[in-house]
Amino acid sequence: MKKLLLIAVAAFACTMAYAQPRAIGGRLGYFDGVSYEHSLGESNMIEVELGLAVDGFTDFWRSYSGSTAHSRVGGRTLQAAFTYDWIDPFNAKFPWEHKGEWHWYMGVGAAGGYGWNAYSWGTAGGVGVSYSTNLNWGFIGAAGRVGVEYDFWFPLQLSIDWRPTLGGGLFDNGNGGAQAGLYWEVTSIALGVRYRFHQND
Repeated sequence: MKKLLLIAVAAFACTMAYAQPRAIGGRLGYFDGVSYEHSLGESNMIEVELGLAVDGFTDFWRSYSGSTAHSRVGGRTLQAAFTYDWIDPFNAKFPWEHKGEWHWYMGVGAAGGYGWNAYSWGTAGGVGVSYSTNLNWGFIGAAGRVGVEYDFWFPLQLSIDWRPTLGGGLFDNGNGGAQAGLYWEVTSIALGVRYRFHQND
């Protein structure tokens, strides 16, 4: 098992060594943070992000007093995500003949995060669930991405994308320990502002 892990790490390192960096910068939206794109050939890239939501909210289904509760969890949440993206998939490119380049992309990947000093409210069995504070919770799941970007003729890239996530999580309201549940977040639309590398950088 260790040998397989070492081989996988070595293969990934070799891929990164030969691939060209694409762009690095910030992602401004539901989760504000840093964003890095790494090219894997001309039509694929990996996008990695680390972001913080100061007072956003996410949806969480969990068990509550013998029934299913739909809670909205708000507060500080730190999230990391990566997706493997296809650039101009299906060979569908923007008809653009001026300076700069337009591209669209779509991808799949994973995301995970942790929230603290959070609060929640919601319903269980059609009845309102009491407002709770000082919560901790975490999640991990699948992520998708659809976006469009414009590469200027100088080293600047602007993009806008939508990256929903769906997965499982643990929700700790301080009453009886952590509870497992289903997590989703569909409001992660963000603007990207990045420094774009040239092929010879």
